[in-house]
Amino acid sequence: MNLLYGIGFAAALLIAVLMTPLVKRFAFWVGAVDAPNHRKVHSRIMPRLGGLAIFIAFVGAFFIVSPAIDTLKMDVVFGLLVGGAIIVLIGALDDRFDLSPKIKLLGQILAACVVVYSGVVIDLVNVPFGEGVVSLTWLAVPLTIFWIVGVTNAINLIDGLDGLSAGVSAIATTTILILALMMGNVTVILLCVVLLGSIGGFLFYNFHPAKIFMGDSGALFLGFCLATLSVLGFKQATVVSLLVPIMILGVPLSDTFFAIMRRWVNNLPISAADKSHLHHCLLSMGFSHRTTVLIIYAIAAAFGCSAVLLSYISEQQALWGAIILIAVLLLVLVVGAEAIGIISKTKKPVLHFINKVRVKTSQLSTRSRMSK
Repeated sequence: MNLLYGIGFAAALLIAVLMTPLVKRFAFWVGAVDAPNHRKVHSRIMPRLGGLAIFIAFVGAFFIVSPAIDTLKMDVVFGLLVGGAIIVLIGALDDRFDLSPKIKLLGQILAACVVVYSGVVIDLVNVPFGEGVVSLTWLAVPLTIFWIVGVTNAINLIDGLDGLSAGVSAIATTTILILALMMGNVTVILLCVVLLGSIGGFLFYNFHPAKIFMGDSGALFLGFCLATLSVLGFKQATVVSLLVPIMILGVPLSDTFFAIMRRWVNNLPISAADKSHLHHCLLSMGFSHRTTVLIIYAIAAAFGCSAVLLSYISEQQALWGAIILIAVLLLVLVVGAEAIGIISKTKKPVLHFINKVRVKTSQLSTRSRMSK
């Protein structure tokens, strides 16, 4: 079985490496290019549609290996492939024609519905402090669609630097793969392996300085795959371990959350574009393009390690340990966000509170020494 996984990874990697230059030429031919503007970091016209190469590699490698594996959940797989095809089509049309947000959203909902129809639904939750199972019933379908559409767009939002979305997606895919290996989920393992190979082959051309962008066709497809795989791998779990897929996708989800908070604090529409995402903040602090991407890779890897640790703790029923881990991670996340000004450059309540506590502690310590 391991040999088949290796073949799947190698096939996806090779197909992506071979297809990306062809897709690059095709993008220029049809006019699917990204021109620089005040919000873009690049300074020259770049081809988009890189997602086509990723998708072709993903599908091609899967069908090369899958006939040799008879334990795959093919109904779920075809749901992912059909839904992914819809997402790539919508993304490719947007790369060329700049579709309206409403049309893109409808396409994403349609793709999510295809996956849900195939059987990928968040349906059961074990209550950690009690007995039995709680069925989400009427919440199951809308919750799953909301998750898939939300993650799909979250990956798209961080696609602002060369290799950023691809690398973060590869790290998230690796984390899901590790957890799938721990659980012995053959379907998720194979899908993660071929997705990882597809991303790796494309990243060869997409890392700074990029020769091609993945465009919406790629970012939306990767987000769609990660959202679906996370549901497929963690359908039935404790309430605590349902946070595992959220941690796996910690970078794009937190960046999306902070973007919403930033626009709320500044009385701007949620859909308003800006240059205050995580990568913009790091660039404004003086980090180079490549260093900024590597820093975010490290953050994504830290989230991934936390997800694996949380999954292990949840399995051991060490719930208080899981709660402490989550609390510490949230504190670090909020302090880091305020330090770089991702929500507001002036409003930093948590940092101000910590500084007040530090000053008070220092004053008490000084008085204590003087009294002696």
